[in-house]
Amino acid sequence: MPDVAGADILEKVAEEAGVGASHDAPPHKQSSPPALNRKLITVSIMAATIMQSIDSTIANVALPKMQGTFSATQEEIGWVLTSYIIAAAIMIPLTGWLAGRFGRKKVFLISIAGFAVSSAACGASVTLGQIVFFRLLQGISGAALVPLSQAIMFDINDPRDYARAMAIWGVGVTMGPILGPALGGWLTQNYDWRWVFYINVPIGIVAFLGLTASMPETEPVDRRFDFFGFTTLSLFLGALQLMLDRGQLKDWFNSPEIIFYAGLGGVSLYLFLVHTLTHDKPFVSPALFADHNFLASNIFIFLIGVVLFATLALLPPMLQTDMQYPVLTTGLVTAPRGLGTMLAMMLVGRMSGKADMRGIMTVGLSLTVLSLWMMSDFSLLMGAEPVVMSGLVQGFGVGLSYVPLSTLAFSTLPAHLRNEGTAFFNLLRNIGSAIGISVVEFLLTRNTQVVHAGMAAHVTPYNLHDPGFAALHVDPFRVRGLEALNGIITRQASMVGYIDDFKLMMVLMIAVIPLVLLLKRPDYAPKEEVAVMD
Repeated sequence: MPDVAGADILEKVAEEAGVGASHDAPPHKQSSPPALNRKLITVSIMAATIMQSIDSTIANVALPKMQGTFSATQEEIGWVLTSYIIAAAIMIPLTGWLAGRFGRKKVFLISIAGFAVSSAACGASVTLGQIVFFRLLQGISGAALVPLSQAIMFDINDPRDYARAMAIWGVGVTMGPILGPALGGWLTQNYDWRWVFYINVPIGIVAFLGLTASMPETEPVDRRFDFFGFTTLSLFLGALQLMLDRGQLKDWFNSPEIIFYAGLGGVSLYLFLVHTLTHDKPFVSPALFADHNFLASNIFIFLIGVVLFATLALLPPMLQTDMQYPVLTTGLVTAPRGLGTMLAMMLVGRMSGKADMRGIMTVGLSLTVLSLWMMSDFSLLMGAEPVVMSGLVQGFGVGLSYVPLSTLAFSTLPAHLRNEGTAFFNLLRNIGSAIGISVVEFLLTRNTQVVHAGMAAHVTPYNLHDPGFAALHVDPFRVRGLEALNGIITRQASMVGYIDDFKLMMVLMIAVIPLVLLLKRPDYAPKEEVAVMD
């Protein structure tokens, strides 16, 4: 802790830096918490972050049970996921303005309370309309938790400790989607699908009480709301999410519905960009993109979001459908991925200030490429070991990439742009994941059909006596035998489709690695000249 004179210096520098100010308002003073509260703040915001990040995937495995409870069609039950995704996508950009206008602590606490209450309401729902509505509220409430938690972690730590802070924060953000399906499957199988939502309530209470007691408040700034900018951005994000979510179901651009979403999204994006570049105080500040590292890091997080979440979307159905793994076994063989991520982030935290973050990031991206190469060698005859090992390597690579990227993105960004910057950073991560999942699932379906047609073309009356059919233990001269043969061909074609997706993502990551050269190593100021909340 600095002495009295040092504290005065820090307070003065913090006031001049405008910690927590909005981009169109003068800097304002932010109170500093006692040093003893830092651990409590960290634990509390990480509880909220993990709660929200787990919820992004935990409900997926419970959908079949929900479908039976509500007697819903597959398309109808899909809105349980779609409503949450769309609401969160629209609200994330609003996070920066709300935190600046009403105070970060107030927005964070309201978000936690709203998320916990809406989670309880989801679990208690008795109709499909009720759960879709409460999932919408859940997405609205939870959107601010991840970007604001990241901004808070930067503010309560010295710049030299940013890598360690991002290692802690990154564990919550990346581990949630990884552990979500396994936890959701265990709760659904051993208790009830409603506990997928009820589990958020005690976590939310702990986070709310901890932050109420420890977190300082930022001074609100009277800032005008750019309604046109927000509306056009919201229309773009909503249309994009609907197009990506329903495209596979509606056969993409062969459907008038998807064409409408694409047109609405394109026009809205055009209007938003023109408005942002011409308005004096736009909804998203152009000053964000004047920072070189922040701009380059947003390109990276978009692409990492593609690989991180696309792989998570591909592995569970591959293991459960094609390899006949139970839900719990699927969770166990994919869990090492999360272990690798945690170990990597702990390592990066210890290397904070001792190594160039760009070098660590390059190693992480290279390991991610290696893991995807390992996945491209999957087969229906393999055991669990290739899944475990490739997941462990990929998790380690993602951990080594994510922490340095988050550190470099905000190490040179002015403190008063941090709320807005973290919101935009996480928005691009979500958009990348949505696009990545839609693309790989589309290619999986298309390639499976193509490969199936090619393989089935070789099954003719002239080769049904081939010894290979006897090895498959099917009788090709009977209907049941033909059905079994078709199932085998379908599984083989599906595995080829998965391998093609893994190869595509591998090529994408190889192309990304040279972009590390766009990032600059931050030149940290001496510690006594840095404004921190301590």
